[in-house]
Amino acid sequence: MSILHIKSITEYHRLMELPKPQHPLVSVINFEDIKPTNRATVSSITYGFYSIALKQVFNGKMKYGQQEYDFDEGVLAFIAPNQILRIDVEQGRQYSHTGWLLIFHPDFIWNTPLANKIKQYDYFGYELKEALHLSDKEETMLTGIMQNINQEYNSNIDKFSQDVIISQLELLLTYSERFYQRQFITRKKSNHTILEQFENLLNDYFKSEDLTTIGLPTVKSISSSLNLSPNYLSRLLKTLTGKSTQEFIHEKLIQLAKEKLSTTELSVNEIAYGLGFEHPQSFGKLFKKKTEVTPLEFRKAFN
Repeated sequence: MSILHIKSITEYHRLMELPKPQHPLVSVINFEDIKPTNRATVSSITYGFYSIALKQVFNGKMKYGQQEYDFDEGVLAFIAPNQILRIDVEQGRQYSHTGWLLIFHPDFIWNTPLANKIKQYDYFGYELKEALHLSDKEETMLTGIMQNINQEYNSNIDKFSQDVIISQLELLLTYSERFYQRQFITRKKSNHTILEQFENLLNDYFKSEDLTTIGLPTVKSISSSLNLSPNYLSRLLKTLTGKSTQEFIHEKLIQLAKEKLSTTELSVNEIAYGLGFEHPQSFGKLFKKKTEVTPLEFRKAFN
């Protein structure tokens, strides 16, 4: 099925049969104002703008990439421009939402501190199944912020409107960052299961022929095998262990390199190729960065 590209907020309003937006670069929408549809499938969609959706009730299924997610109450989902979103609604079942949707074009925050800061919020790169699950208290707080933005949005637009909306948006994003941090901690059991799966996956990879035939494992390939987005996996690991996915991979590499340097007579180049490095110089550079000595210096000191 073809992908529907919705470039502007005005176009989104038109397609959703909503009144013309108050501002061409930002809009606040109550999901109950979007007319339900009986269509069995809504096309895959990409937006030319940011989307923050506070979903309280949703009877459809949303898919990001190949991952499907059933929303329940109190979920906050973030979508960056040009990400693919797919919504499926069962045949004969009406599509319905409650909650709030905040959409804003990158030009709305252009030349403001938020334009750079928003790139630091990893959750805009998470998959929908990694959405933020809210407690009742958190949901009430974020709903209040959405309503404040909506009130300002529907007031007479003046030279202060953008600053007021952006300040509320920054508050919303800061709270979201805090609540995500909480979620990584409170979901300790499931997160530790992921950590165990990750470690087993990494160990199996380094024992397999993939290391020499495919090359070094990448953050993208590892996270894909775990059905997680790269940003989400790194954030989860960082919270649990203090190390990112890349740091874990490097640590495993150095551990194996030390073992080969101390127990075999393989040359440094042979060890580098055996560990999946295309260029031995890259291996030597990483080894020294992590151990403060070269591979040959480590071998000599060990012997």
